Amino acid sequence: MTTTLPEQRRPQKSAPRERQPVSSRPRRRLNWLGGGAGWLWLIVVAVPLYWSFITSFKQQSNYYDSNPLVPSGDPTLDNYRMVVESDFLRYFLNSVVVTAGAVIPAVLVSFMAAYAIVRGWRMRFLRAVNGLFLMGLAIPLQATIIPIYLIIIKLHLYDNLLALILPSIAFAVPLSVLVLANFIRDVPKELFDSMRVDGATEWTTLWRLAAPLTRPAIVTVSIFNALTIWNGFLLPLVLTQSPEQRTLPLALWNFQGQYGVNVPAVLAAVVLTTLPVLILYAFGRRQLLSGLTAGFSR
Repeated sequence: MTTTLPEQRRPQKSAPRERQPVSSRPRRRLNWLGGGAGWLWLIVVAVPLYWSFITSFKQQSNYYDSNPLVPSGDPTLDNYRMVVESDFLRYFLNSVVVTAGAVIPAVLVSFMAAYAIVRGWRMRFLRAVNGLFLMGLAIPLQATIIPIYLIIIKLHLYDNLLALILPSIAFAVPLSVLVLANFIRDVPKELFDSMRVDGATEWTTLWRLAAPLTRPAIVTVSIFNALTIWNGFLLPLVLTQSPEQRTLPLALWNFQGQYGVNVPAVLAAVVLTTLPVLILYAFGRRQLLSGLTAGFSR
């Protein structure tokens, strides 16, 4: 009879503990200072808008007796009726004509100039032209208002909408060329070379290739120039005189008397003047933001 001795059991090594995967995402730190500054800026911007809107429905008789931040218990539309009856449509059409008449030529000229500068950068003439456009960014409108006035008088365009359109085009071109040129530089050079191999002319390449690829930049400069020209006050003040040639910012003076100001009527006109700007921004805000960020990404 044989007996089997039990085998000595070797001490088993403990299995290594599984390491917990370390998240590769950095932990988000709450920026309390930036968030607080953002909310503070929102309040600074929202309170005047709220005050303007509720005041436009108040009556002039009890405006100074009421709390400025409390809506009126008896709202009225008389202020808006007064604004519409005071040739508001004429001023509105004048602003539309000046804005459209300046933005469309400025964007077209700027786009073609930016394309020529980018594609013909080796030419000294085009580099000099680009330098002139950059110098135009450093010249403010206020510094040139007297020469502009004298030129308009010599051209016999005083008190005419064309006197507002021509200087607006000149001041819109430099910034538009800068933004559009940065976008065109981002277009791959191989695409231009392939268009040339296919026999396309520069004009065809301009409108068939460069224009569709730089659409965000075109929308960006169009909206920015439209807002600037729409809110312009100095040029209409200096270069126009008759009420028939006034634009909306200048027409707000109609509600300012010699001894007082009809504040609710002025704010009603401000609300009506701002509506087209808000509608334009609502439709083009995505293109505007993408253009402002991508155009200067280089």
